Amino acid sequence: MTERTKLFPAKRWIAIAALAGAMAGAVAVYVSGGETGKFAATGGSSDDRFCAAKADKAKRVGDAAKGEVAAMLPADPPQSLASLAFNDPTGKAMTLADLKGKTVLLNLWATWCAPCRQEMPALDALQKEAGDEGFEVVAVNIDTGDDTKPKAFLADTGVTALAPYRDASLGIFNELKSRALALGLPVTLLIDKDGCLLTHMNGPAEWNSADARALIAEARKD
Repeated sequence: MTERTKLFPAKRWIAIAALAGAMAGAVAVYVSGGETGKFAATGGSSDDRFCAAKADKAKRVGDAAKGEVAAMLPADPPQSLASLAFNDPTGKAMTLADLKGKTVLLNLWATWCAPCRQEMPALDALQKEAGDEGFEVVAVNIDTGDDTKPKAFLADTGVTALAPYRDASLGIFNELKSRALALGLPVTLLIDKDGCLLTHMNGPAEWNSADARALIAEARKD
């Protein structure tokens, strides 16, 4: 996609996202600044303390979010997302901890989300080019019901490289919403190999771009 301003006119997508968010019972307000995503460390788990110590890395990766992915915000502070639960491509329950050792670009999408339709092919292209044993685009569909509509959506948009992760319970969305990380769809989070959140954003981006690849490369560094 080269004409990003045509694909993602801000006012149009904000209006569409607000309607879609209302349908999902969420407030879909997309912002690129401010303090969205901050959280109070509740319980002070050892995983959260481990991740919080990566504040410098989160800032460094956040500073690398430029151009097409400039809306990515650094986690403040980084927190553990290892317990996020969803289903793997076979329908088996899993958590993000099962992907330990991989840098993950986690994206939540739904068939009724108009910006997702524009964004999914770019995420698919990123997975084709950059996906390997150390990095994966994990796109989790949150449609309720069976997988008929999600499968048709992926086929219709030409997506072939993304594995069909799902969570029909909306649990993953509600968990991220409770952490002030999900305001609507799409929502995307960049997570390191230890399950620690580095950066996050609400709204679409051009993931098939040099800016996105540079961001991923920075996140993969120790």
